[in-house]
Amino acid sequence: MSAILQQALTEDTAMPSQAAVLDRALREASPAKVIETALETVGREHLALVSSFGTESAALLKVMADVDPTIPVIFLDTGWLFEETLAYRDTLIAALGLRDVRSIKPLELTLTRDDPDRELWFSDPDACCRIRKVEPLARALKPFSAWINGRKRFQGGARAEIPVVEDDGAKLKFNPFANVSREEIEAIYRLAKLPPHPLVASGYLSVGCMPCSSRTAPGEDERAGRWRGKAKTECGIHTTKTS
Repeated sequence: MSAILQQALTEDTAMPSQAAVLDRALREASPAKVIETALETVGREHLALVSSFGTESAALLKVMADVDPTIPVIFLDTGWLFEETLAYRDTLIAALGLRDVRSIKPLELTLTRDDPDRELWFSDPDACCRIRKVEPLARALKPFSAWINGRKRFQGGARAEIPVVEDDGAKLKFNPFANVSREEIEAIYRLAKLPPHPLVASGYLSVGCMPCSSRTAPGEDERAGRWRGKAKTECGIHTTKTS
């Protein structure tokens, strides 16, 4: 048990959940401190970071690498990613010295059964995300008791009120960048001389799968290009509890 968790538990007599105690203790903590506490709380063998290697991913990966580059990084290779994203993954692995990046793919049996014509993204994007992202992530996270992700409150929508630490089914979920600003992320890129995602220069401010990502116009929310024209705003990995 981490020192932060021990102290918070002794100060609170209401017996809140472990996630609530950690969230209260880390509310103003730096991203590095959040990751350090996650390591102390569950141990290295039980912690993973999930990254899309998208337009802002390098900042969190840089902070994690400075804390411990051996933390496993889970990357969901959906079969619909831009070639630029796959290349960016390899660039960041080399630049940051990441030691354990695991590229997880959907099961071929599932794709053959549920999306044989690769058109599910058009007719049922939620189902497409489920078989290409939600289910593969649940499989990849089975050995772990906690995971780290890069959501930020300034991204708006369902992310506007995310805590620093939350319960995710039977797992703890750490959001080290919940409190950071866009300017702070830009500063991490600038100071560490991190390479930008290749598609940023083309107007993509948020990059996911090819069929469901589009360029963002000036003045639009940075995630406006995701699932454009649909009510959908999340792929499901942050709205479906892990076991």
